[in-house]
Amino acid sequence: MFVFGLAVVFKLVSIQFFQGDKYRSLATKEVVKDVVIPANRGNVYSVNGNLLATSVPKYTIRIDAVTSRNSTFEENVKPLSDSLSRFFKNRSSNYFEKQLRKARANKNRYYLLAKNIGYSDYVRMRNFPLLEKGAYKGGLIVEQTTMREHPMGDIAHRTIGYERFDEEGNVTRPGIDGAFGIKYLRGVDGKRKKQLIGNKQWKPLHDANEIEPQDGYDVYTTIDVNIQDIAHHALLEQLEYYEADHGCVVVMETKTGEIRAISNLGRNKNGKYIERLNYAVGESHEPGSTFKVMALMAALEDKVVDTSAVIDTKAGYKQFYGRAIYDTHGHGKISAARVLEVSSNIGLASIIDEGYASNPKKFINRLKSWGLNKPIGLSLIGEGTPVIPEPGDKIWSKNALPSMAYGYNLKLTPLQTLTFYNAIANNGVMVKPRFIQSVRELDRVVESFDEEVVNEKICSEKTLKSMQTILKNVVVRGTGRSLYLDYFSMAGKTGTAQTEYWMKDWKKNRRYISSFAGYFPAENPKYSCIVVIHKPSVKKGYYGADVTGPVFKKVAQKIYIDTPNVDEVETLNVQKASVEKEYEKFYNTAQKHKTIMPDLVGVPAMDAVVLLENMQVDVKVKLNGNGVVKAQSVNKNTKLKNNQTVVLTAS
Repeated sequence: MFVFGLAVVFKLVSIQFFQGDKYRSLATKEVVKDVVIPANRGNVYSVNGNLLATSVPKYTIRIDAVTSRNSTFEENVKPLSDSLSRFFKNRSSNYFEKQLRKARANKNRYYLLAKNIGYSDYVRMRNFPLLEKGAYKGGLIVEQTTMREHPMGDIAHRTIGYERFDEEGNVTRPGIDGAFGIKYLRGVDGKRKKQLIGNKQWKPLHDANEIEPQDGYDVYTTIDVNIQDIAHHALLEQLEYYEADHGCVVVMETKTGEIRAISNLGRNKNGKYIERLNYAVGESHEPGSTFKVMALMAALEDKVVDTSAVIDTKAGYKQFYGRAIYDTHGHGKISAARVLEVSSNIGLASIIDEGYASNPKKFINRLKSWGLNKPIGLSLIGEGTPVIPEPGDKIWSKNALPSMAYGYNLKLTPLQTLTFYNAIANNGVMVKPRFIQSVRELDRVVESFDEEVVNEKICSEKTLKSMQTILKNVVVRGTGRSLYLDYFSMAGKTGTAQTEYWMKDWKKNRRYISSFAGYFPAENPKYSCIVVIHKPSVKKGYYGADVTGPVFKKVAQKIYIDTPNVDEVETLNVQKASVEKEYEKFYNTAQKHKTIMPDLVGVPAMDAVVLLENMQVDVKVKLNGNGVVKAQSVNKNTKLKNNQTVVLTAS
């Protein structure tokens, strides 16, 4: 027994003095750990300063029902229950008191009071009786998380993007948020020590964090929320009417390449159109007739044809190397310029085959000189890869050139096609599409992004002017004539391409890709735009002029109305004080009230109608009487909604 006693003493001394640090470290490791506190991601803003994505802090409040003294608990349990009852409203004070007493009796050190509440509610709760005493005396436990929110909802959701991790740690980073998350938006995470308190629950050791998280930088995009809203709803309306599978629309500022709007909508299992994928950036497909612009431009630049050259398009049918090519209508002998205006497949195939059959590499090299064989190099993740075949490739054949002439046997993404059209609008200067303007920390600019010129001049001035004239004539008298407006000029090219024609059921169930690419105004272009809609209902229509043309037209019209070109004319400087005062009042009201109902009582009836019809929301105005407005059906300072009717009573 004596020897045994000595052994026990020896072991105790050994553990205490010689192995103490080791076992203390193990004990601490098992019951205390550092928990990462994610930093708030930076905000994403539009070019107008509107918030597109933000990290909102959320708080979960728990209480250690055991840590407070009996006297403290008894003194505060009833007031705390009263406060909780007023906070939640759907539970009585007695209910909360019973739950708190039950938690203390069961030695619950992690009792949930509120989950995922906002900052103002968090501040309010931590000042409740007992909780105001903090972690040690009151048992307060606060857990903070952040949630990403998109104030614009589904509009441009995929383009704005996000960073999302699954249970296995795999990450998805679409859109602007994903592309610039690591470098700018993410910030630096903080740390907080937590202690295991049983039942696999962890409680913070201290009120404060060991390392405070540092918020990420803010990213200012090129997106204009007004243009984005126009593009989104114009596309959605057309997709729903034609029961199409999916589609996209992109609006680019001509001079800078800044993307003002990009909408991608696809139909889900329930038939609802949502932002599923970024089709404009990532989906390569056969462009069809919109590629005829590139084909004819190559022929003009290489001087294998002239715009006045006569091309025989037959009666709408012609064979090339044993394969038939058709036109919708027979056009006979027409000029090369007219070939593009009426979008003749036979005409373009004849021009390219006759001009390049002996040296097809020359045609391919011209396309390569424009960068059509490689991705643009966008900042967003997931850009689609173009396909431009050349002699020696598996997909090359004698029919390759005629097929490429009218947009088959090759692939481009919508944004790659738009970049080329934008270069035509920009007098031959090809600029890289851009999604962000700057990165900031509060008011400090961390990094700014300027326009990036990809090609100083894509073609000669003669070729450029010819193409600009032809694209304008497409709308005036060609396949896009349904878009023509007397007061507003547009230029562009329609496109209708067969898709999935390799499927066995294609003849019974034909599928098409409808598109329109162009710019506006035609004389001094400010914006370029492309619209692509996949697999519209053939029963309702599938031609580009019918399916995608109206989207382009609606977007152009609404943008033009918001930002008209104004020619200043010098006139006699005769001013009348009363007129100037009325005009100043009218102008100030128009500038101030874009979506909020103004006070129109006392305003001339016609002025009131003009004010309402030029707001940023589509409202229906009904005017009863004439003269001066005496009453309005919607109160002033009320938020207006699209398609809302406003009744004005005048006398």
